[in-house]
Amino acid sequence: MKTFMDISQPQEPGALTFTLLRLLADGEFHSGEVLARQLGISRASVSNALRGVESYGLKLYSVRGRGYCLSHPPQWLDTRRIYAHMGERGKNFQIEILDKASSSNTLLLQRAKPDAANGGAPGGSVLAVEWQSGGRGRLGRSWLSGLGNALTLSLLWRFDCGLSALSGLSLAAGVALIRALRVLGIEGAQLKWPNDVLGGKGKLAGILIEAQGDMLGPSAVVIGIGLNLSLQQQVMRQIDQPVTSLADMLAEASEVPERNHLLAVILLELDGVLREFAAQGFAALREEWQNYHVFQSQPVQVLLPGGSRVDGIVRGVADDGALELETMREIRRFNVGEVSLRSAGNAAP
Repeated sequence: MKTFMDISQPQEPGALTFTLLRLLADGEFHSGEVLARQLGISRASVSNALRGVESYGLKLYSVRGRGYCLSHPPQWLDTRRIYAHMGERGKNFQIEILDKASSSNTLLLQRAKPDAANGGAPGGSVLAVEWQSGGRGRLGRSWLSGLGNALTLSLLWRFDCGLSALSGLSLAAGVALIRALRVLGIEGAQLKWPNDVLGGKGKLAGILIEAQGDMLGPSAVVIGIGLNLSLQQQVMRQIDQPVTSLADMLAEASEVPERNHLLAVILLELDGVLREFAAQGFAALREEWQNYHVFQSQPVQVLLPGGSRVDGIVRGVADDGALELETMREIRRFNVGEVSLRSAGNAAP
């Protein structure tokens, strides 16, 4: 999947590597000579471009006399297929797919800023990236994923209200993700305050909210989502926390949803939740969120900046998304920020 790490990604794939991988997407053997002739390049260029693709979470066979073959090739994202799954509601979005980018959130935030020529990218703009070299998570952590075995996307949404009215937005996005998974028949996912989606074995997805605008409005928000479809050993060896994927959750019961279909359903559920949030705030989604919270009514530890901690029992969240923790003396509130939440029986954050 993607997960938070303090290590760097492998070297990013070049344009030629993406071209070759797409030619190998049928899972059949392709001669290096034929590939080179097809692209008007040398066989050495083909070999160099495919060298090290295992570091992206792919399995490439190279057999003398037969050529190259991708085992379990990636499901490539395709805007036409995404829109086909969305139907009439697809008109609410402007979807762009990039082979690679440093960070879809950073790029979309830059596009959202108005300049002398225009008012910035419209609400509903979506960037989905096959490979992120500098993906970011909460608390400044890096976000790691393989190629084709996860979804990495960012959605720009514009609100008439100011930044002060957006409290609880990351929790609302979590509700949309759970709804999307349930639409696809995937049960068992839960939420962890403030912005993680968990499966049975660990972290399944993460949400990163970044906003710009005025306190009184209007405001623009970029919602970044990383969701694991499968976990390859090459990627797993670099991850330093418990993680899971849709493939792990489904096991042999059914196939992982096709990536374009999954992305379409996520966007449709975000569309509904964000419109509800704009009209009524997080309060309208609060009870549903608490039903999904893995730590609801459970003893936890809240880790504060500087290393101190507060022990208590989670009593829910407030209408603004703040965590409500019952301690020995009182109910304390914690807002989304530089704090982490963990189970009282878990030694690791």
